[in-house]
Amino acid sequence: MSARRSAGLDLVKWLAMLSMVVDHLRFIWPSAEWLFVIGRLAFPLFCLGIAANVVRSTPGQLYTASNGRYLGWMLAFSLLSEWPYHALDVGTGTFNIMPTLTLGLLLAWGVHHHQRAAVVVLLVALLASDVLMYGWLGGVLPAAFVLALRGGRGTWLVPGFIAVAANLSNQWLREHPTEPITLMALSVALLSAPLGLWLLRGLRLKHVWPVGRWGYGFYPVHLLLINGLVH
Repeated sequence: MSARRSAGLDLVKWLAMLSMVVDHLRFIWPSAEWLFVIGRLAFPLFCLGIAANVVRSTPGQLYTASNGRYLGWMLAFSLLSEWPYHALDVGTGTFNIMPTLTLGLLLAWGVHHHQRAAVVVLLVALLASDVLMYGWLGGVLPAAFVLALRGGRGTWLVPGFIAVAANLSNQWLREHPTEPITLMALSVALLSAPLGLWLLRGLRLKHVWPVGRWGYGFYPVHLLLINGLVH
């Protein structure tokens, strides 16, 4: 994948943010269960975005200034997003999504750059699974997408099934496996992988409005706006 800006990657990011916002509109319209189904696209697509950025770098060139800035932004917004996340009264015992994505970035780096430290990151994810949104499997998903991006036809199956398993960290989904909304939600999670990979690699676009660093702030800001509408 070239180092120049990818319109496909920007499209993946836009779809991830849009589906995230649609999902969180449930706080305004709790009876609109179908919003939850659409929201199952968001997390896998964010993970794919991370993986796509990781594989753009040359294996072995991990310790760069750009990677340092990348990690710094992820850590900063992991902290800045925590209060807006819990201000919505989500009723979970997990952190916001950013710590999961940050661990996912570290693990994806470890896999792409062949770093033994990836084992340590995986251990941290396993130990912290209960407080990570989407559990330890959520932290694995970006690395699975890295392998899919480097693989051939059919490699979407691995991140697709990991996305399904990560969604089963949701207790309600586990306890109601045959409910129509559960089946639809898990189906969307599974299909998010081939959809995202197609948008990234197969859909030819000349230009998509770029998602820059402002995208980091989009997560806590949209949570604050929804919180203001709810309360």
